[in-house]
Amino acid sequence: MNIKKHIPNTITLLNLFCGCIAVIFVSKDQFEMAFYFVGLGIFLDFFDGFFARLFKVSGPLGLQLDSLADMVTSGVVPGFVMFKMMLSSNVNMSEGYLQCFPYLGFIITLGSCMRLAKFNIDTRQTDSFIGLPTPANALFILSLPLVLEYYSAGSLLVIEVLTEKWVLLTITLFSAYILNAEIPLFSLKIKKFNFKDNALQIVFLAIAVLLLVSLNYLAIPLIIIFYVLLSVINNKFLKK
Repeated sequence: MNIKKHIPNTITLLNLFCGCIAVIFVSKDQFEMAFYFVGLGIFLDFFDGFFARLFKVSGPLGLQLDSLADMVTSGVVPGFVMFKMMLSSNVNMSEGYLQCFPYLGFIITLGSCMRLAKFNIDTRQTDSFIGLPTPANALFILSLPLVLEYYSAGSLLVIEVLTEKWVLLTITLFSAYILNAEIPLFSLKIKKFNFKDNALQIVFLAIAVLLLVSLNYLAIPLIIIFYVLLSVINNKFLKK
């Protein structure tokens, strides 16, 4: 029995397990714990591919299993978080048509599903991404209730923005769009150990670390937005 070939799939299943636990925490409005378990799942998601390449046991089963695990950790969980945020927003539930409003948060889950399905058959995304990867989108969405919790005391604007139903709907629709947009995003993989070939990645990571140290949870949505903007600038100007 070749134990090595089962290690990557086991790590993938642990990613799925983390996603399942995160769902439970979201249902209890414990968003910080949900964030940590999604973060752990994303960490495991990186290493299942790493060990599959290391042990040379990559295969179609692992590819499908990886997407199914990501569907929960980076698809269902952020959709559920947005549902809960919309449920707590300034929606007047007495108005009949708005009773269904919070369910629109699961548009993120639908967009994630489409993104993962397209990724499996898109041969263009071996060294870079087209559209925002689902793990990055998941971290963006899961950071929002944490920003609301930890920064609302010092900023009334944070409360007004992140509890406004139309702002949350805009974020939801943009999330589903950016997941599937035909926008090339640079990869963070470093293949050659020199600054010239990795200048973009090094600059991005350095700024990301500075933001995390200084802004904590607030840094996460800013880093994701910065990543997309930097990729657009790279596509239009730096590559030329």
